[in-house]
Amino acid sequence: MIRVFRKFRVLTRKAFSKKYLLYTNVGISISLSGVGDIIEQHYEIYTSNLECWDRTRTRYMSLSGMTVGIFCHNWYNFMDRRYPGRALQTVLKKVLIDQTVASPVVILLFFATLGILRKASLQETINEMKDKFARLYAAEWVVWPPAQLCNFYLLPTKYRVLYDNTISLGYDVYTSYVLNGKTESQSFNS
Repeated sequence: MIRVFRKFRVLTRKAFSKKYLLYTNVGISISLSGVGDIIEQHYEIYTSNLECWDRTRTRYMSLSGMTVGIFCHNWYNFMDRRYPGRALQTVLKKVLIDQTVASPVVILLFFATLGILRKASLQETINEMKDKFARLYAAEWVVWPPAQLCNFYLLPTKYRVLYDNTISLGYDVYTSYVLNGKTESQSFNS
């Protein structure tokens, strides 16, 4: 057991080293975005809103997690270089900037990535953004300010994406629900 623990410790040190951190962060983001979608789909199956697991949907959600993982890795590094330290005023500034700049970018990245993967037209993607963006952004304001207070105050930069994705697992279930639900225009046409 001690040998396993030592190997795990060596592996995590390597994974969270500067050399491999981007790959680690992207891998975490891909994995947990996919897990969030799987949880949401199984709930939809349980409630009879979906017949069976849609692997393509999970793959698309995972790939959208990849684009967000790349963005978040670079965003957190930028924020910590631009606003170093953990003073309360600095942390609050980071949270406000994160909510007003990064959150909308992350949501738009989800829509753009899914639009490309689904081979949706630009107009279809724009319509989906118009129908669903506000719901996701409102949820962001509930979930992320308290989570990011902890993230920016307590954690070193290298663990921010891991923490973000751990918190995001529940949020990813909701994101999957919103992104894969019908748009208002689709509901009217059905």
